[in-house]
Amino acid sequence: MRLSVPVSAFVAAIVGFGGTLAVIIAAADAVGATRAETASWVTAICLAMALETAWLSWRTKMPVITAWSTPGAALVAASSGFSMSDAVGAFIVAALLLIVTGLFKPLTRLISRIPASVASGMLAGVVVTFAINAAKTIPVDPVLILPLVAAFFVIRLFNPALSVLAVLVGGGALAFLTERVGGLPTPELSTLTLIAPTFSVSSIIGLAVPLYLVTMASQNLSGLAVLRAAGYHPEPGPLISVTGLFSLLSAPFGALTTNLAAISAAICTGPDAHPDPAERWKTGPFYSLAYLIFALFGASLVAVFAVLPQSLIVLVAGLALMAPLANALTIALKDEHERMAATTAFAVTASGLTMFGVGAAFWGLMAGLMVLGLDVAKVLKKRTA
Repeated sequence: MRLSVPVSAFVAAIVGFGGTLAVIIAAADAVGATRAETASWVTAICLAMALETAWLSWRTKMPVITAWSTPGAALVAASSGFSMSDAVGAFIVAALLLIVTGLFKPLTRLISRIPASVASGMLAGVVVTFAINAAKTIPVDPVLILPLVAAFFVIRLFNPALSVLAVLVGGGALAFLTERVGGLPTPELSTLTLIAPTFSVSSIIGLAVPLYLVTMASQNLSGLAVLRAAGYHPEPGPLISVTGLFSLLSAPFGALTTNLAAISAAICTGPDAHPDPAERWKTGPFYSLAYLIFALFGASLVAVFAVLPQSLIVLVAGLALMAPLANALTIALKDEHERMAATTAFAVTASGLTMFGVGAAFWGLMAGLMVLGLDVAKVLKKRTA
């Protein structure tokens, strides 16, 4: 055991949690969650991540790190017309789809064949709103926001993983020092709140299916790629089905789906964690320990976010999604033959279009696939002419 093992694990956990908690808070607000339901959401998802990471790392003897779906949380946050009960129903359906995907290899292969350009165009359309809203916070409170924006872009030159966390911590401290916040809330231990789900065609098509596709295309497949790049070759099915199972168990308490991590996993799978690849799996239990602590104090963390300036929360959420946005746009526009389809998916999704109670993410994906289908048909026609 080296000191680098727990250090890498704790850094990965802190970066993953602190850097994107604002997106979870935004998602909970979008579906009308109460303070207790939001705290339960954070607590349940942290417990799910702790348990599945510990089990998968020990079982496979690989550093299998899990995370919540940040793009999925952004998708929920960008939705409208859904209640917390609708969201829980969608989380359950998405979890079941993940379990089925893990159990049936043909479905895993089918999802991997969804054009990355179109899926990324849809994802970019979801998260671009957060980046735009982050920019809009500047005139609201320039004294607070401008130094934080400058700090973000400077820090990311040296340590991109810690840049958002630095803005959150620094912004919170600055808000307290400038008396934009009264005082810290009283610490409290977390509790779980059982939430009855509701199921409807609109929530399944408009929320559950896009959430499932985003989780698979932008999270699980990326997580597998990180493991393979580090020299590990896990069987995808069991990993996906286990995260789906824990997502199913935690969903009734308000938790979003969990999945294989990419950025957090990169911290735990490299030689900085341990020079021997066979020993890096031990980062998993320490990562789990960190998330058990986060779960214990989830209610207090939610309470702290509740007293921070709204402009700061919006800024942190937007900055946390800048890297996913840049990556999604890069993939979406990479293949010139698929750019129009990807751009269509991006535009329709970013428009916020809602028809028949179904949200823009679904219509963006469908529009992109239709345009791509027309382009492919045109190419095939030319070849047969």
